[in-house]
Amino acid sequence: MTHEFKEIIASYQKASQNGIRAVIATVVDVDGSSYRRPGVGMLILENNHMTGAVSGGCVEKEVLRQSQSVFETGQAKMMTYNGRYRLGCEGVLYILIEPFSISDSTISIIQEYLSARMIFRIKSYYNKNEGFSSNMGSTICFGEAQEFACSNSLDVDVIKEDKTVSCFDREMQPCFRLVIIGSEHDTVQLSAIASATGWEVEVVNTPKNPKIISDFPGADKVWNLAPEDLVIDRVDKQTAIVLMTHNFAKDLLYLQAIKDTQPVYVGLLGPSRRREKLLSAFIEYFPDVTDEFMDCIHGPAGLNLGAETPQEIAISIIAEILSVVRNQKPIPLQDKIGGIHGNIPKETTSSIANSN
Repeated sequence: MTHEFKEIIASYQKASQNGIRAVIATVVDVDGSSYRRPGVGMLILENNHMTGAVSGGCVEKEVLRQSQSVFETGQAKMMTYNGRYRLGCEGVLYILIEPFSISDSTISIIQEYLSARMIFRIKSYYNKNEGFSSNMGSTICFGEAQEFACSNSLDVDVIKEDKTVSCFDREMQPCFRLVIIGSEHDTVQLSAIASATGWEVEVVNTPKNPKIISDFPGADKVWNLAPEDLVIDRVDKQTAIVLMTHNFAKDLLYLQAIKDTQPVYVGLLGPSRRREKLLSAFIEYFPDVTDEFMDCIHGPAGLNLGAETPQEIAISIIAEILSVVRNQKPIPLQDKIGGIHGNIPKETTSSIANSN
């Protein structure tokens, strides 16, 4: 969800520079099932432009309609949407709609945290009673000491004293990042589809045949670097790397270049026999490589979907990365026991009294 919040901030910043007011709608709780989990949000501008979504598209018109009264009053509002008779999800959504007005300095801090791939938090204070309240609203928290209200009218100290208010607290992880090492046609497709998924995409290419960012739709960065010069910084559990140079020697050298990093996933293109040959050569040169690094290597990259085209192969790779990141064994949803999303942890929503 961090990438969606990043888009909301970019949209808000542009609107604010043009003097256009904004409100933000956030799903803070759900009774029953829903298309998406609590924490998703959308920005609504007073010209009715929307960024983000709180559902699959069926709830947004009602949110837009109810947001008009928030523009008029300047107060936060709780709305509920009962999908039991209108949606296939059969759940009740609790959506907090509030004025959104943050300073340039707060935006700068958000951007610094996003660039540095640092965790921050968003807390939404609410109660489930429909209607307006001055004691509802959200804050953005950086570390232990910095907590900034999302609206000028929100008094954080007062709201924390209200024992009737609950707090939905979510951790904003770094945006998921995919580093693709290679620059052939399949890289172009993987870059485009990964970007459409909301991932930040970086492409590594050899300097002998330089590429530019426009060669890879959706890419955020392109590095023309030889293996010996490649340094990928800030590699974390929100980073995946896929080796797809289509050259055995290059893959081996680039694998060497990333051996001291700890991504959540390293994908190798090609059949199993190529993987075994590559890893055997790699271990022969680097017998002290950590088990943690070896365990994150997946090859052939991708799920067995019968993929044939570069686009289908890209989808299968992205699907496998998602299954690894979410710790899920891929199965048809019709064979899954329980809800699609599983149980939402109860500790994410607690009363203010319990959270102090």
